Amino acid sequence: MVRQGGFGSPGRRHRRYTSTGDSTIKDSRKTLQRLWSYLGRQKLGLITVFLMVLASSALNLASPYLLGRGIDAMNLGKEKVDFASLKVTVFLLIGAYLLGTLTTAVQTYIMASVAQNTVRDLRRDLFAKIQTLPIRFFDTRSRGEIMSRSTNDIDNINQILNQSIIQIFSSILMVAGSLFMMFWISPLLTFLNLIIAPVGFLLTRKIAAFTHQQFELQQEALGDLNGYIEETVTGQKVIKAFGREQNVIESFREINKRYRSAAVRAQILSGIVPPLMNTMGNLSFATVAGVGGWLALRGIVSVGNIASLLNYSKQLNRPLNEIADQFNMIQSAVAGAERVFEIMDESSETDDPLEIYAPENWEGNVVFDDITFGYEKDKPVLKNITIQALPGQTVALVGPTGAGKTTVVNLLMRFYDPDSGKICVDNYNIRQVKKDNIRKASSMVLQDTHLFSDTVMENIRYGRLDATDEEVIKAAQIAGAHSFISHLPQGYNTLLSRDGGNLSQGQRQMLAIARAALANPTILILDEATSNVDTRTEIKIQKAMKILMEGRTSFVIAHRLSTIRDADEIVVINEGRIVERGTHEQLIEKKGFYYGLCKSQQHGYQI
Repeated sequence: MVRQGGFGSPGRRHRRYTSTGDSTIKDSRKTLQRLWSYLGRQKLGLITVFLMVLASSALNLASPYLLGRGIDAMNLGKEKVDFASLKVTVFLLIGAYLLGTLTTAVQTYIMASVAQNTVRDLRRDLFAKIQTLPIRFFDTRSRGEIMSRSTNDIDNINQILNQSIIQIFSSILMVAGSLFMMFWISPLLTFLNLIIAPVGFLLTRKIAAFTHQQFELQQEALGDLNGYIEETVTGQKVIKAFGREQNVIESFREINKRYRSAAVRAQILSGIVPPLMNTMGNLSFATVAGVGGWLALRGIVSVGNIASLLNYSKQLNRPLNEIADQFNMIQSAVAGAERVFEIMDESSETDDPLEIYAPENWEGNVVFDDITFGYEKDKPVLKNITIQALPGQTVALVGPTGAGKTTVVNLLMRFYDPDSGKICVDNYNIRQVKKDNIRKASSMVLQDTHLFSDTVMENIRYGRLDATDEEVIKAAQIAGAHSFISHLPQGYNTLLSRDGGNLSQGQRQMLAIARAALANPTILILDEATSNVDTRTEIKIQKAMKILMEGRTSFVIAHRLSTIRDADEIVVINEGRIVERGTHEQLIEKKGFYYGLCKSQQHGYQI
């Protein structure tokens, strides 16, 4: 039995859509308007496409009329054929077909460029928006789900722009032009045709309200599917180590089944539309043909005019059929666009207009003044925390897992803001300082080092992008990384795999320390920087950290006693509160909570 909500479990919450058909259509219109605002940036291309569509539509409208004139020129039922008129009509008809094909090819080529430029702008804006979102956003969503919105949903938008925009333009023109020509030839037969056509349109509109909702569910299920795949691929070592392959397969089967159910409902509902429109079109065609034939026998309408009307009747129904054929894509794309715009409408991690730029040269006097904070309301993680670190001092944060140690430094970096109390650096309340200003003064070395798929040199240079190669090498020497880097195949130009998979954990940590050293921060944060390495590597990393910490205000989170015993102050946190503080010797003498942690470590347990 797979426990709901855990790793390898499909027990995830899903939004329930309770919107009515009218609100769904209203939301769709708003989404389409936002897409149009992106399309509007390609004005020259759109104008050219519109002119090409106008030309091709005019040529397509001329073809049935010329066909009717050709039939009448043959004088069916009479002895003499008007060959002169027939010859001109045939040449005009061939010319109309050739020019129609040419204009269609040109409009397709230009529209492809317009669509790609639009999707480029949309994807760029989405990516830029993601970079501005607060950490809280990423803590509550899976990476795969965000990736799905950036890839699958935008690809769906690309398809609708490539295929549907031209059809919408041409459909409007063809419907208007066909109606005009039909009324000109025979108002009576046109009226008969119009009795049937709106029925199909109204039915299609009614079905749209249901299908849009199903496509939203389909896209959300696809996001969950991608998120689960990303999660399991990333955690393959854990899955195999615990023999959970079958559990993962079963969980995937359930999520995949949920996606299949949503997709089937969406496709079945939208699949009703094309045959429905074909039925309406065939019924309309049969009506015009039957009544038109009866009128032709009585000499009221010529055979050529009936032929033209039948062709115009097809052209009147064809745009609706084409929209019906694209119905799945349109609904899927609109649902995808809504998911994209949902991210773009998220509140960015922006600075308050009243926030100031503090001096760039910080001294590093850090004060946490009666801080209370919770990731969720009414569930405080930190309670009345007060800490002071003078310039150049090292403060160690220790305590059981989940005590709130990492939350303290997250608040210092302004990934979150406290619910009450204030954090000051050099007497500046950091909530009144630009976030970028305070983050440039700080560097973090985390337990899980993230390295990019780039060279060793560029990964270190990420700490300060304008650094020279010599400065990068010096930072690597400070971190004790220069020796192993020199033995890599291409030295500093060695290309790293994703997350530095071709390096050991200790080597990755050394690169992270080198990156921090290059940034030359005033405030240094070391969060479990040596927890995943062996004792020998730990000694090397500790030596590098000691050099890096000289003259800097440092906050050290560590379980291993050897990492924190020389700290100027050790702050012991338990269940969100400070229970003890002092130097290592002072706390040992108290024989309190810290003393118990140390004893546990001596018996084989880590703090």
